[in-house]
Amino acid sequence: MPAQFGAGLLRVDLGPGVVAGFTTRHGGVSPAPWSSLDLGTSTGDDPARVRENRARVEGWVGAPVAYAAQVHGDRVLALGPDERAEWEAAEPPAAAGEADGLVTAQEGLGLGVLVADCVPVVLADPVARVVAVAHAGRRGVSLGVVHRALDAMTQRGARPADVRAAVGPAVCGRCYEVPEAMRDEVAALVPETWATTEAGTPALDLPRGVLAQLAARGVEAVHVDRCTRTDADLFSHRRATATGTTTGRQAGVVVLT
Repeated sequence: MPAQFGAGLLRVDLGPGVVAGFTTRHGGVSPAPWSSLDLGTSTGDDPARVRENRARVEGWVGAPVAYAAQVHGDRVLALGPDERAEWEAAEPPAAAGEADGLVTAQEGLGLGVLVADCVPVVLADPVARVVAVAHAGRRGVSLGVVHRALDAMTQRGARPADVRAAVGPAVCGRCYEVPEAMRDEVAALVPETWATTEAGTPALDLPRGVLAQLAARGVEAVHVDRCTRTDADLFSHRRATATGTTTGRQAGVVVLT
């Protein structure tokens, strides 16, 4: 089980010299309906509060954390010293670029992935000293964004046998109802995603699909098996939509120390 540190970060062990974890909705300054650690810039929350919330996460992991502008694709953006300088010079909370994955071999630069039902994935090779994150929603799983993140890591010296990964809280297969045609389309590409809800309707199990993709590459992975749709400690776009409100964004974070 992940250990909790900071006020709202669930830590996972990705090896020596790596700090990684997943935030919950606790430990921030945002009022309802974002209560309280909203890290998103597109939720309608006050940017000043989001900056403070992100600063708290940076304090917990001991490093500045870069986030991409996520578009449900499979592009992986590499960050290094030059990109860090450019990103830090921008007015926060600016995005590091448009992508659904980030990779770096830069010590002291955290990578973050924002979610509110999609699957956050954090990866590290503690031997080669390379880390990455991936945002795996329905389209990202279909496109293989996790594979692209692993490819980016191996291009920087990582070995799949040395890579450790953690699949964070996301909407589970019992709660992620989709049209039957959509389930068939995704499952044709990633069979492990095929699922049914508790009511027996068509569904997708995206965490299971991501775990299968990682296993196919020989990557050891742990699963923080908590469903965002039913867990009140986590943000959920689906839950908020069902109640006619809005919600914040939590994150998966990883940094080389």
